[in-house]
Amino acid sequence: MQVNKQAVLEAIEELLDELDSQTLHWYPEIRSTAPTHFVGARNLVHYATLRTSDRRGLQGNLESLGATRLSTAEPAVKARLQAAHNVVSALDGRSPQFDEEDVADAIVGADELLEQHTEALFGAEALPGDSSYIMVTLPIEAAYDQELVARLVDSGMELARINCAHDGPEVWKRMIDNVRAAGNAAGRYIPISMDLAGPKIRTGRIAPGPAVVRVRVQRDDAGTVIQPCRLWMIPEDQELAEAPIAENTLGRPIVSVHVSREFFDALEVGETIRVVDARGKKRKLGVIKKDSEGALAEGEQNIYLQLGAELRTEKARTAVGSVPQVLQKLRPQTGDKIVLTSDDVVCDPQSGDIPKISCTLPEAVRALEVGQQVLFDDGAIAAKVVEIREAKGTEATAGTVEAELLVTRGGAKLAEYKGINLPDTELPLPSLTEEDEAALAFVAEHADMAAVSFIRTREDVAYVLERFRELGADDLGLVLKIETIPAFENLTTILLEGMQHAKFGVMLARGDLAVEMGFARMAEVPGQVMAMVEAAHVPLIIGTQVLESMAKSGLPTRAEITDVAWALRAECIMLNKGPHIPEAIAILREIGVKMDRSQRKNRMLLHHVRSWQ
Repeated sequence: MQVNKQAVLEAIEELLDELDSQTLHWYPEIRSTAPTHFVGARNLVHYATLRTSDRRGLQGNLESLGATRLSTAEPAVKARLQAAHNVVSALDGRSPQFDEEDVADAIVGADELLEQHTEALFGAEALPGDSSYIMVTLPIEAAYDQELVARLVDSGMELARINCAHDGPEVWKRMIDNVRAAGNAAGRYIPISMDLAGPKIRTGRIAPGPAVVRVRVQRDDAGTVIQPCRLWMIPEDQELAEAPIAENTLGRPIVSVHVSREFFDALEVGETIRVVDARGKKRKLGVIKKDSEGALAEGEQNIYLQLGAELRTEKARTAVGSVPQVLQKLRPQTGDKIVLTSDDVVCDPQSGDIPKISCTLPEAVRALEVGQQVLFDDGAIAAKVVEIREAKGTEATAGTVEAELLVTRGGAKLAEYKGINLPDTELPLPSLTEEDEAALAFVAEHADMAAVSFIRTREDVAYVLERFRELGADDLGLVLKIETIPAFENLTTILLEGMQHAKFGVMLARGDLAVEMGFARMAEVPGQVMAMVEAAHVPLIIGTQVLESMAKSGLPTRAEITDVAWALRAECIMLNKGPHIPEAIAILREIGVKMDRSQRKNRMLLHHVRSWQ
């Protein structure tokens, strides 16, 4: 089919006029950005204009003419269209309308701007051969183990991440000091990013079960005991501590309990201890070791040891102390009901009634409406609101609201203090809690960038920037985490607001976003976010489950390797904690070096494939 070149030229000209019109409409916001972000802000508006209408007809015609596919227009939208117009004009026997040198400079300059913004936020260039920085979430051990931090740096960690949802200033400072020392030893500066958690919506308390602990044997597939059950007994006037790890040959924790001083002093190696467990089963343990720290006994059968159970020998007896209560969980099935309440109640799973569980943020319950989704524990349990009512009865405090939920996906266990996502609900909550604002003062003094969670609107960003100004934190990097549906829907205005800050970046938190949007949409949404952020010439961090299996087990899955190749289009990749993080860093760097020859963002680079001669 022959393409009407005149119609294509008119369509391009109409689109270019639309870009200019939208630039004028958004000019106050574009002008408010930092000087280094002015070009990116304007191009962001152009890209948003390009993508908010169906352009597939024009795209197909341009591709048929061999002009462009428009599929890699993100860095310089207007210049790409002008270049396409020149190509089609030439095919139609006309002179080019746009200066070819200016068009080429705009396209090349876009990549240079992104590189400048990346280096401004993350520090010096990435390690040689790899254009994507590697960020690693520090475990608490990094506060006390200098060698661990040194191994991370030597393996190729380029940025360190501290999650302010855990620990506190003393631990954070120790982590920072260890990172600084390891970086100095390696001759590299390692920037530090600190995450502010934002308001966390979680389930409330669940009544604990009986104080019973299982002292268990380890068996092979044939049922033969390969490790006896072991009990570590400590006199009650000493602090309860775990048994020496050397005794735990198969990696199973040894149960520790308190016994009376008289009983402990009377114990001798080789003695038999008898006990009737919580099920009424008679059990025996033999004492195999005793020293000043404790006594170790072992047996050939499982024991359900309850608080107060009597241990006795031929010479003495004692009541078992310090047995923790069992953590109870709800087990909702599809079709069950749960009541979510704004009141501070303790859920009793054994009451026989519809379970009633509180929410750590009562405002969230009050904001719910009938028909809205409620997701528990990263979406493992899903429900929808079927009724909102004011709580009645002697236990309810004034203003208590209850939401009755119908479980639409169940089968998982629900524990206390598990996350709640409300993807359909507009929450009247600030992006920074009081704890976050206190932490931000520490971040401004000690770290290189602050990553802010729970961003939903440009107003959230404006609030954060105001706090930055109050702290005089002009030089502190700002990273906005895109992890909610409103953040995705308001991405253009969120980016424009954030670009008022010179050192600015975005993190795509795929985990929370996947919970809220559903996994089907996560096939396309990360790519759309990546394209929009690239159009703004702003660096992007990809987070959540990158090489997670490898970090935990030392061996990646095939799907993880494919995911890494996609994630390496971002300026930075975040790895979470795990015992095999140094190996994960190494393979990430190896893949990164290879992919750098093959791709630049979403553009394929035609390097020499030697296998094909």
